[in-house]
Amino acid sequence: MIRALPLRYWLFGAAALAIVAVWTLMPAQAHHGWSWAEAEQSRLTGKVEKISMAPPHPVLHVKAADGVLWQIDLGNPTQTERSGFTDTTAKVGDDISILGNRSLDKDKMHMKAVRITLGDQNYDMYPERLKAH
Repeated sequence: MIRALPLRYWLFGAAALAIVAVWTLMPAQAHHGWSWAEAEQSRLTGKVEKISMAPPHPVLHVKAADGVLWQIDLGNPTQTERSGFTDTTAKVGDDISILGNRSLDKDKMHMKAVRITLGDQNYDMYPERLKAH
C-alpha cells in the first residue's frame, strides 16, 4: 500500500526546488539588462566569425581589426527580429560595425549591441538607446 507523504515533505521539496531555481538563474539574470555594461557607447568594427540566433538572445562573435575576438549580444529574439536582423542577414566573413555598450570588465571582450551596421543598412536593436554619433 502506498502512503501519501505528509504536507511538510511537500513544502520542504517545493522550497528546495525554489532555492535551486533561483541559484541556477542568478548568473543569467545578472548578465541581462545593462548594469554590467558601460554607460558610454562605443563603436567596434570587424568581421563576423560566428552567428548564433538561439535564445535567450542572439550573439555574434566578431574579430576586430587587431585580431581580438568579441562577443556581441544582440537584443532578445523578438527585438532582434523587429530590427530586421535575422539568421540570414549576416554571414561569416561579413564586415560589420557595432555601436553598443561594452562590458565594465575590461578583461572581457563583450559588448551589448544597440545598432548593427552591415554595408549601408542599420539594424537597431535598441532604438531608444541611440545616442548621437
